[in-house]
Amino acid sequence: MKHFALILLFAFSSLSIAQEIDSSIVEKDSIIVEEQTPPETQPTSPTASKWYYGGTVGFSFWNDYTYIGLYPQVGYKVTPQFSVGGKIGYSYYNYHDTDLSTDNYGGSIFTRYRVIPQFYLHGEFVYFSYEQQTYDLQTREYGTERNWVPFILLGGGLSQNIGQNVWAYVEILFDVLQDENSPYDEWEPFISIGVGVGF
Repeated sequence: MKHFALILLFAFSSLSIAQEIDSSIVEKDSIIVEEQTPPETQPTSPTASKWYYGGTVGFSFWNDYTYIGLYPQVGYKVTPQFSVGGKIGYSYYNYHDTDLSTDNYGGSIFTRYRVIPQFYLHGEFVYFSYEQQTYDLQTREYGTERNWVPFILLGGGLSQNIGQNVWAYVEILFDVLQDENSPYDEWEPFISIGVGVGF
């Protein structure tokens, strides 16, 4: 069941989960487009230089299912090295062979510390609602059940400037909470690879 739910949640993933220069979502086998402000960019306004915006769009059309996800985020640089932020997310899955579709949604808060400009440590609390498939033995019918699942993701990432305001990144996070309702296998990494474009 965990593998079924894992395929449900990841096409990407993950992008994350999933992620980026200043966001983290993992997506397996999906395409991710992300836009955000790289931490080294210095806008003209001192106040504006502390805020960054971005997010992730993921989608996958693989075998017999469709995945679409949207994860906007906002962050604030407390210092040039340390930032805090929040994200909200929504994903839609449709399984063509069973006519089952699910909607998952939730949010997170995160902190990030840049050890050096190219390497950062990342911590994130995620609370996501998953609609999971159920089967009633008496009626022999499929249904769905919604569970709110907490995650505590810890890890880090590497980012490299590849052009003016353009960054490539790779991020690896692990869920240290391991909630029993998690659709992921134990200690499975949330891996994100992508490109960030500064505003």
